[in-house]
Parts: sequence; C-alpha cells; structure tokens
Amino acid sequence: MVAKPHGNKLVYRVVEEKENFQMQALELPHIEVTYDVATEVENIAKGVYSPLEGFMYQNDYINVLNHMRLLNDIPWTIPIILDLPYDQAKEFKEGDVVALKYGNKVIGVIEVEEIYRWNKKEYAIKVFKTKDPNHPGVKKILSKNDLLIGGKIKLINEVPTRFSNFLLWPFETRLLFREKSWRTIVGFQTRNVPHLGHEYVQKAALTFVDGLLIHPLIGWKKPGDFKDEVIIAAYNALLKHYAPRDSVVFAVLRMEMRYAGPREAIHHAIVRKNFGCTHFIVGRDHAGVGDYYKPYEAWEIFNEFPDLGITPLFIRESYFCKKCGSMVNEKICPHKGEDRVLISGSYIRKLIANRQIPPPYLMRKEVSEVVLSFKNPFVE
Repeated sequence: MVAKPHGNKLVYRVVEEKENFQMQALELPHIEVTYDVATEVENIAKGVYSPLEGFMYQNDYINVLNHMRLLNDIPWTIPIILDLPYDQAKEFKEGDVVALKYGNKVIGVIEVEEIYRWNKKEYAIKVFKTKDPNHPGVKKILSKNDLLIGGKIKLINEVPTRFSNFLLWPFETRLLFREKSWRTIVGFQTRNVPHLGHEYVQKAALTFVDGLLIHPLIGWKKPGDFKDEVIIAAYNALLKHYAPRDSVVFAVLRMEMRYAGPREAIHHAIVRKNFGCTHFIVGRDHAGVGDYYKPYEAWEIFNEFPDLGITPLFIRESYFCKKCGSMVNEKICPHKGEDRVLISGSYIRKLIANRQIPPPYLMRKEVSEVVLSFKNPFVE
C-alpha cells in the first residue's frame, strides 16, 4: 500500500478562488522572496513537506535543531524557514497577513504568527556539523537575514518552471501509483547525471519492490554540479533505452540542495514518503560534500528514527569487475585489486569537462552523448 503521508496528513494549502484572493493580496503589505523561497512556499502548499502548513514557528525550529523532531515528536531534521531583514520586519506585526511576491507576481500569503531571531552559526553547526564558510550550505545560510517569520501559508499562483512536463506533486504520484497497483515503491534521490553505478543501485532496489520513482532534485546546487537541464536530458536518454517502463516513474523535485549529509538523508526520505514511497535508497555519503561527513554516516542516522515510516535501503557501493564483466558490489563479488574499477563521480565529471566520453563500463554511450551535447553542462 502507498505510504501514509508524514504525520498522517497530506497538506494542501492552495487557494481555490484564485482571482478574488489575488486581488485582495495586492492590497496587502508584501515580502519579496527569492526563487528558492518561492519553491518552498509551493512545496509546503502541495504537501511535499507534510505535515508542515507554513514556515516554522520558533519552538518547532529549536526542537528540530536540537532533537531532529517537531514539537509534536514527529521526525524532522531540516528547518523550513523564511528569513527577513530587520528594516522590513518593522513594517509587520504578529497577526498580519502578508503577501509573498516573486518577480512581479504574488505567489501566496503568510499569516504572520511569530517574528524571531535565530543564530545562523548555531544552525550551521547543528544542521551541517560545521560552521566552515567553505561548506556550500553553510555559506548560503550565513548570507541570510537575521530574523525569521513563522506562520501558515496559502499558495495563490504556481512558481514558473521550465520543467513543467516532468513535475508531479504528491497527490498526483499517489494517484499514479494506485492506478499502477503498486503497493511498494522505492524512491531514488539524485543531483547527478546517471552512471552505471546509479543504474545498478536502482535496478537492485527495484528487484524488491513494485515500482521505482527516479526523483532528481532540480534547484540550487553548488558550482561544479550538473545543471538541471543536463540531468533531465541524461535521464531521458537512459530511460528511453534501458528502463523497464512499467516499473519506473520519472519526475523532478524542485528543491534546493543543502549538502547536510545525514540530516538531509532523513529529509529526503521524509519528502519521498509524502510522494507515496514505501522505501528509499540511501547512498554512500548521501547529500555529502567534501570531507564533512563520514562515508556511511547517512546510513547510521536512520537508527535514530525507528518511527520514520519509510524503509531505507542501504545498497553497498558498486564497482565494475573485469572478471565478472559487470557491475557488482563486495558482497556478491570475490575479486579484488586490479579487477575492480571504482565508479568515481569526480572522475566522470573530469572526463566530461575535458570533452571526453566516459568508458562504457562507467556510463552508457547514449547518456554520455547527451551530456556532451551541452557546451557547458556544469553549474558555474
């Protein structure tokens, strides 16, 4: 059976009578929000972050930082926040309804229930386990404003996207999985183009469940990561030639990467649970960056959440074995030393940066050709 939403409630906070509500919202004081915040508003409104109905109140924020749970004890590891500068905060008071504008359009409103200070360095240490500004997530957090607003939101207008053809929301995937009669669904998180290691992990997981949701993250990523459009094009090539169509659904998730390692692994699992997944693939160094986290720290943190409501699948790191002639892992392959060819994402990126085709035991030819068709496939 499709997994119950996190907290047993699939949130939906979208205004039905859009035109009337929008006219009223134009008369309200407003906050200009970034694209990342605008997508967070939409994620809250359409249930991606269930059971959250808005940006976090101070008590929830503090509890998540210190205990990785909401105040009602539901597991939650990444604070969902809306920041505001001091000067603008003077314009609002608790109880106000404030419009949220992205570009020239009101995308929604927030019912201001709290305005409070936060300690950005404390956030960094708790969430990222470092306050090093060289960490991309820390750097982004330190650039935010000094106050936070807590309150429920309502969505009026959807946030524009170039990838609407690939965008599905939790109420849509849940319906789709039921139509397919899938009782067990495994989610796969990625911010990369697919290599044979990814394909091995996906298909290994698929042997245990009815269906696979390939769910790449489309949003802010650090320089050197693959661009959104490259990831989508590469997966289209893989799925066209190598995916069992009756067992795989491909959709994008509009959400920024945080590079928070173990905490983000739990966050990614919760989000996929809201989309209806019963299982979730947790990779080696999941959501990691540099040397800030131990290789299997993202596996270990799941021991702290027996009540998470989604089953993690810990699939060992794969490699190409010359003797076996296929992708394997150390549990199923006895060969060692020179017979093992490790799958290195940084090596593949280096080859592509030098306009070289990765060897076929690392990446499918059809995928390589698509990636190399982009003049610059990397975020700058």
